[in-house]
Amino acid sequence: MRPVFLLILLQAGAAVLTAEKKPVTLEALHQWRARSRPARIGEAVWAPDGKTFLFRQSSELMLYDIARKRARRVLDLGPLDAAAKQPPNPEKFEWENRRVGEQPLQWEPAGNAALYASGGDLFWIDLSNSKYRQLTDTAIAERDPKLSPDGKTVAFLRDWDLYTLDVQNGKEIRLTTGGTATLRNGAPDWVYPEELALGSAYWWSPDSHSIAYLQFDISGEPLYPHEDLRGTRAVYEPQRYPQAGEDNASIRLGIVEARGGNTKWIGLGDTAKQFLIPRAGWVPDSKSVYVVRTNRVQSELEFLTFNVNSGKNSLAYGETDKYWINVVGNPLFLKNGKEFLWTSEREGGRQVYRYSLNGANPVALTDDHRLNTALVCANDENVFFTSDIEIGQRRFYSAKLDGSSARGGDPKTIFREAGTHRVSMGPGCAYALDNYSSLNSPPETTLNIAAGEELAVFRAADKRVTTDLDFLPTAILQVPGPGGPALFARIIKPPHFDPLKKYPVIVQVYGGPHVQSVRNAWPGVNMDQVFAHAGFVVWQVDNRGTTGRGHSFEAPVFRNLGKAELEDQRAGIEYLISLGFVDRDRIGVNGWSYGGFMTLNMLLNAPDLFNAGFAGAPVTNWLNYDTIYTERYMGLPKDNAAGYARSSLIPKARNLQGQLMIAHNIEDDNVLFQNTLQMIQALEFEGKRFELALYTQKTHGVGGADQRQMEATMLDFFQRHLKPAPPAR
Repeated sequence: MRPVFLLILLQAGAAVLTAEKKPVTLEALHQWRARSRPARIGEAVWAPDGKTFLFRQSSELMLYDIARKRARRVLDLGPLDAAAKQPPNPEKFEWENRRVGEQPLQWEPAGNAALYASGGDLFWIDLSNSKYRQLTDTAIAERDPKLSPDGKTVAFLRDWDLYTLDVQNGKEIRLTTGGTATLRNGAPDWVYPEELALGSAYWWSPDSHSIAYLQFDISGEPLYPHEDLRGTRAVYEPQRYPQAGEDNASIRLGIVEARGGNTKWIGLGDTAKQFLIPRAGWVPDSKSVYVVRTNRVQSELEFLTFNVNSGKNSLAYGETDKYWINVVGNPLFLKNGKEFLWTSEREGGRQVYRYSLNGANPVALTDDHRLNTALVCANDENVFFTSDIEIGQRRFYSAKLDGSSARGGDPKTIFREAGTHRVSMGPGCAYALDNYSSLNSPPETTLNIAAGEELAVFRAADKRVTTDLDFLPTAILQVPGPGGPALFARIIKPPHFDPLKKYPVIVQVYGGPHVQSVRNAWPGVNMDQVFAHAGFVVWQVDNRGTTGRGHSFEAPVFRNLGKAELEDQRAGIEYLISLGFVDRDRIGVNGWSYGGFMTLNMLLNAPDLFNAGFAGAPVTNWLNYDTIYTERYMGLPKDNAAGYARSSLIPKARNLQGQLMIAHNIEDDNVLFQNTLQMIQALEFEGKRFELALYTQKTHGVGGADQRQMEATMLDFFQRHLKPAPPAR
């Protein structure tokens, strides 16, 4: 018996050893990223019948059969990726927005085949026998491919012009001519995808006979003179970037038959100076197209339909707002072809409405307490959507199309678990893939019937993060707000936390519109955990102006960016100090983009409260930022000169008292580097000392090896200037 007892003791000892968790250091963070990357699975692409879906797992194309509750391998996509023809010479660098949306994988309508795009070429995959054939083999990329509704033809962009290709015989037809880098047929400019989520600019008619497209003339948009300075000679890489008050793209709508011919043009008004076109597409009868048009400052919206033959237009819906209108998602047409679903904040929260093309008043399908609502699917009886009723908790619901849910009965709650549900459904809305997470639960995706019953686990949660790493918990709490409503905050405390000690703080901040940072959602392994393990209290508040709490919570930033946000951040810090475990002389702030603006805003306009700040890619003067975003909140510079002057941080350089580091990519396509250059010029003029970290990537964020270096630089900066106490043993 003794050997058995000894074995039990050894096993128990081994269990104790394996249960020891590693602190989240920089090294552990980087190891975790490398370790978790190969396990990633692509998004599901639902079949036309809604009973199966395709997804990519590493290099393999997989098909999930719902009836069998299992996936099978279709083929290895590696050979297709390798077969894509590469250009003979490196192409000239083009500034393309990160939110341009292309569909690399699409189902053929009968469900027997799939279109696959890779490396600028197109492939046809037979799902029954796992064989493929290459549809295009050119050194010029075929971009944004779209399969026609009848599955016989694929349309695509090549060199700023539109083409179609017959899937069976390979016949190619050029639909447009004259496309250039500044005259884009069916392709958006930089700012529309960034600020209006218009990721594509052409659409098939439902009958597969025609294509509607937006032509973007961006020749009138000013050039920003980026340069690649990494080689022996500088390379000029200008970007079309309209800054506040400057001209936008001139846009017109074209209709062309899929077999070729002349384009019929529909004028949309003066889009360079007066209007924006955030949405467009076809009405289900293929006889008309719809266009969503707003005024330039986005306080007025029209939903227009245009007859493609006569060009005659009619107004289906109009909306105004004394602040601005947030255009979110796409209209979802019902089967009758005469009505559509869309969301609006016309009554406060974001509700689902049923609209009619005949101009009748929209019918609310949800009550006026919904927040952050996003359409998912609709069938003959119900609309399915995600929404926040409790702030920071995103759940999944259904509502009746007849409006009864809003007239006395709440919409049905399908997934009740507190946390964040991100849901996709196939055609017919019979099944749902629910990607669920919370602050304590890593993401897990389950397959469910529409009513909510779970059928299978599609993508299990990766529990290694909680078993291998000492993942510190995040708590959410409410803070009294100076502007009326309570503010929501999150906090992470260092390991072995002692409430009798005084800790330094790192305030994480974004603070700008369209972002909600304090949510009951899995945060992932990130720098917050590194900071906390290094001895800092990590703190974040969602101030007024952020999303997720209704339009009235956003509106205080109108025409005065930075003021209400700073008031709320100050209230959050003072509340944190009142808890008794924070050293008010060791408070740092860290943010990127709008968070970089807020970091400087807090250091320069509240120097008594913040001791150190790491400002990443900061906007320092809103005259430097793009038209569509800036004018939505600030108005036109000529109409709000005082507001632009108040919000500029450049004249406040003299106020700097704490330690400052600024980080920026020299070729940042979003927050232009001139923001940082103007700031450091002002700081130098005032004799202020600061630190600077420059990066050479051609994007807004910093990634790869540069990111690892930047994170180490950031941690070192805060450790030097806020001097955290050594962790307790």
